Amino acid sequence: MQGCEVGTRMRYWLTLASGMLECLCFAGVVFGYASLVFVLKEDGYFGELCINHPNGNSSTASDTDCSGQDEQFSLVFTIASFLNNFLNLVNGFLFDRFGTLVTRLLGISCYTTGTLLVAFSSAASSLLLFPALSCIAVGGILLLLTNMQVGNLFAAHRSTIITLYNGAFDSSSAVFLIIKVLYEQGISLRSSFLFLSACSVIHVARTFLLMPRTHIPYTLPQCYTYGVQCGKANTYNVEQVEKMGAGASGEKPEGENTTPEDSTEGKDSEKVRSFRSCVLSWFFLWHLLWLSIMQLRHYLFIGTLNPKLSRLADNDPHLVSQYTNAFAMTQLCGVLCAPWNGLIMDRHKGKPLAAGESEQEADLRSSWLSLLLTSLQCLLFSICASIPVLSLQYLTFVLQVLNRSFLYGGNAAFISIAFPSCHFGKLYGVVMSLSAVVSLLQYLCFALVKGALGGDPFYVDVALTLLTLLAFIHPVYIFVHCRKAASGRKNSSQDEVTFDSTTKSVQF
Repeated sequence: MQGCEVGTRMRYWLTLASGMLECLCFAGVVFGYASLVFVLKEDGYFGELCINHPNGNSSTASDTDCSGQDEQFSLVFTIASFLNNFLNLVNGFLFDRFGTLVTRLLGISCYTTGTLLVAFSSAASSLLLFPALSCIAVGGILLLLTNMQVGNLFAAHRSTIITLYNGAFDSSSAVFLIIKVLYEQGISLRSSFLFLSACSVIHVARTFLLMPRTHIPYTLPQCYTYGVQCGKANTYNVEQVEKMGAGASGEKPEGENTTPEDSTEGKDSEKVRSFRSCVLSWFFLWHLLWLSIMQLRHYLFIGTLNPKLSRLADNDPHLVSQYTNAFAMTQLCGVLCAPWNGLIMDRHKGKPLAAGESEQEADLRSSWLSLLLTSLQCLLFSICASIPVLSLQYLTFVLQVLNRSFLYGGNAAFISIAFPSCHFGKLYGVVMSLSAVVSLLQYLCFALVKGALGGDPFYVDVALTLLTLLAFIHPVYIFVHCRKAASGRKNSSQDEVTFDSTTKSVQF
C-alpha cells in the first residue's frame, strides 16, 4: 500500500485538472444556445414557420415574419433548461444511492445520444432538436454533479473548487460559439457534433481512472485512494459513516480502518439531520426562492436573446452576429469569475473559530456576503437587460456572466455548507428540480411578449426586476441567524462564567 501513497496527491491534482477541463469543454454547452440558434437558422431549421407578408410599398418586396420560428427555438431551450434542472431530483437520489460510476455512465450515455441526434438532424427533421438538446443538458449536469465532490479532496479550498467547477460549467457555453465560428469557416454542424460525440471516450476513461466508484468523503480519510491503483481502493460510504455510531458501542463495521476523521464523524453522527427536516427548514425554503427567481431571469434572457437582438438591431444580421459573438465570448469569463465567490466563502479558513463556534457555523457565517453580492448582481443585470438600448447590452452580458457564475457556484457551495454531506445529492436535486418548475414561466413570459405586448418585453423585464428584490430575503435571513447564534454563544459563555464564580464562592 505504501507505493500507492506516493502518488495520492498527484492523483488528486489530476482529478482536479481533468474535471476542470471536462466541465469547461462539455458540461454546460447547452447554455450557449444563442450561438447555436444562429447556425440552425442558417441551416433552415423550423424555416417553414417563417411567413412572407407582401410589402405595401412594392409589388415585389415582402416582409418575413419569423416569430413562429423564434417561438419554436425558445420552446426547445425552455424544455432543455427545464429538464436540466428538474431531472436533478432523480439525479441526486441516483448519485447518493448508486455513486459516481453509475451516475457518470448514465450522464455520458445521455450526452452522447444528444450530440449524435444533432449531428444527424436536418431542417427536415427539426423536431429532433427537442430530445437532442434535452439529452445534452441532462448529460452535462450529471457530469457537473459528479465533479463537484472533487472539492472534498482539498478541504481548505472546498467552496472555491465547487464554485470554480460551476464557473467552468458556465464558460462551456462558449463551445457553441466555436461551432458557430467553424461553421462560418465552412465546417458543417454535423462534423462538429460528431467530434463532440467522439470525445465521450475521454469521459469514460476518466470515469474509471480518475474518479471513485462511490463518493469522495468529507472530511477525507488519510491515504484515501480511488480509481485504478496497485492496492484495494478505500470504499467509503458517506451516508453510513455519518449515521454510524448511533448505537451505544459506537464500534465501526468490521474491516474498516479507524482514522481521526472517522472518529469525529462517529461522535457527531447522532446530530445528522434527516432529509425531511432539511427540506422543510427555512434555510432550504429561502434558498429555493433565491435560486428560482434569479434562474428564471437568466433563462428568459438566454432563451429570448436572439429575437431581442434582432429587434434592437432592426433585423441587421451582421449586428446580430456581432452581438451574439460578444455574448458568447463573455461566457468564457465565467470560469474566471466563479472562484471569486469561492474565495469569499472560504475567506475564514485558517482563522481561529469564535468561542463555542463549530466549523459549519463559521462556514455559514461566511456565506451570507456571497449570497448578498449575488442578489445585488442579479438586480443590476436585470435593470440593464430591461433598458432597450443595443450598445448597453455589452454591459448586460458582463453582468449576466458574473452573476450566473456566482449563482450556481454559490448554490452548490451553500448546500454543501448548510446541510449534511450525506444529503448533498438529494438536496441539490430537489432545489434544482423545484426551481426548474418556476423556470417554466419563461415560456409564458415569451408568449405574453409575443402576444399581448406586441413583441415589446419592457413590462415583463420591469416585473422580473421587481421580483428580483425578493432574492435579498435569503442573505438577510442568514445574517440574522448567524448574529443570533453568536449572541446566544456569548450569553451562554457569560452564564458559564457566572456559574463557575458562584460555585467557587460557595465552595470557599
